[in-house]
Amino acid sequence: MKKMSFKYLLGCAIVIIVNLKVQANVVPNTLFSNNMVLQQGVKVPIWGKASEGEKITVSFAGQKVSTIAKEGVWQVSLRPMKANSVPQKMLIQGDNLVEINNVLVGEVWICSGQSNMEMALGGFWPLPITNAKEEIANANYPSIRQYFIRKGRASDTLVRDANSVWQVCDTSTAKNFSAVGYFFAKDLYNRLQVPIGLLFTAWGGTPAERWTPRDVLAADTGLKKIVDAYYQAVKEYPLARAKYKEEEKAKLAQWVADTLAASQANKPIPKKPMPPANPLGGAGGLYNSMIHPLIPYAIKGVIWYQGEADRDKAEQYKRLFPIMINAWRTNFGQGQFPFLYVMVAPWVGMTPGIREAQLFTLSKVSNTAMVSTIDCGDSVYIHPPYKQPVGARLAIAARAIAYKEKIEYAGPMYNNYKIIGNSIEISYTHVGKGLESKSGDLIGFTIAGEDKKFVKATAVIKGNKVNVSNPDIPKPLYVRFAWENFPRINLYNKDGLPAVPFRTDID
Repeated sequence: MKKMSFKYLLGCAIVIIVNLKVQANVVPNTLFSNNMVLQQGVKVPIWGKASEGEKITVSFAGQKVSTIAKEGVWQVSLRPMKANSVPQKMLIQGDNLVEINNVLVGEVWICSGQSNMEMALGGFWPLPITNAKEEIANANYPSIRQYFIRKGRASDTLVRDANSVWQVCDTSTAKNFSAVGYFFAKDLYNRLQVPIGLLFTAWGGTPAERWTPRDVLAADTGLKKIVDAYYQAVKEYPLARAKYKEEEKAKLAQWVADTLAASQANKPIPKKPMPPANPLGGAGGLYNSMIHPLIPYAIKGVIWYQGEADRDKAEQYKRLFPIMINAWRTNFGQGQFPFLYVMVAPWVGMTPGIREAQLFTLSKVSNTAMVSTIDCGDSVYIHPPYKQPVGARLAIAARAIAYKEKIEYAGPMYNNYKIIGNSIEISYTHVGKGLESKSGDLIGFTIAGEDKKFVKATAVIKGNKVNVSNPDIPKPLYVRFAWENFPRINLYNKDGLPAVPFRTDID
């Protein structure tokens, strides 16, 4: 009986060992799945999970490279490849075989930011994207693909895999693509004629600090307060939540009474009481969960549309945004890749200071470009539907910055000024083929003397400069352009790009 028992136990042990071995399959990161686009012209990392000591071999496009899994993970790199629109197959061989189909090689761009990048081509925020129906109906672009990182929750720890899939752009899927990302990719594809991959990772209403590594924030003397405030909020949250629960019924009852009274008096409805937001995953939390899973995927660069959530923190943004860009570049380990970003669009609640803070980054961080949306805003809605020109201008910037085309890629930007009698002469960079007014006399300029009381100014184009004056300001000292929450402008360069807001009275 004891002998049979030993054989039985031995057999069970063997079965368990075999099953463990079978279950320890090689699993590539979900970035490496059907329909993916790989970056041309650089080494391409491929990685995933496997059992300790398992030999992994990746075969693709005539290359075969192997490694041994350590501590449950593995990574190899393919040699640089040329763009290829012909679908290919990748094989990943471990104790099991993983087959990845319909793989293209081309240009890969991260699309990130907040809601104006998040807006889907087929979405309503509350307005539909301009020309969306026509665009979707004609969206047969099998060489454009998007890997979509879903919004889940921010994380206090680094996330390795976003657990998503690649989608091929066609008339049934295009509605799910980022509108800005789609228009960018379409224009870039039509110009380059190579596959375009978009790594979409955006979340509405999120400040830049959430997209910045927490250790980077903590290491900066000017930004450490963000991390300190985060930890304090996490500490205080349980008590604040408990207190709200105690007072919830009374607060809701009072709100109902106040709402009824306001309705009867034809006054604004009071805001409904809400429980305190859970701060977990705040500072750096979206970097952990929505950027880190992409590292070290080979990319060409980043397009970024964010800043609305930081509109009341312009001075902080001047410091934070350059630090965020440099942190991404450091952690991806792929050099100073192009970082192209969108100036936040005008809106009745959008302070001009945030646009100035974004402009500031151009002088602090190399290999960047900012596209102006000063003519693409909506006075009522923070989510304007005009995304086609935004994507098109990002594509123009990419052609110049990333692909070295000799084209003008930005609207006229203030360079310096000169006081000439009772007027001020403004000179610009990025004049391209020259300055022009799109509609009659120039608008959007104001001028002031020593008292800094700005009044509407007359502005006249003189060659590649603009002369600004007002007969009531005989000794002008300062000029502003489009320095409003929702300005109206008509100054462009002849390349069709709008002038960028500025002020000369910077303290």
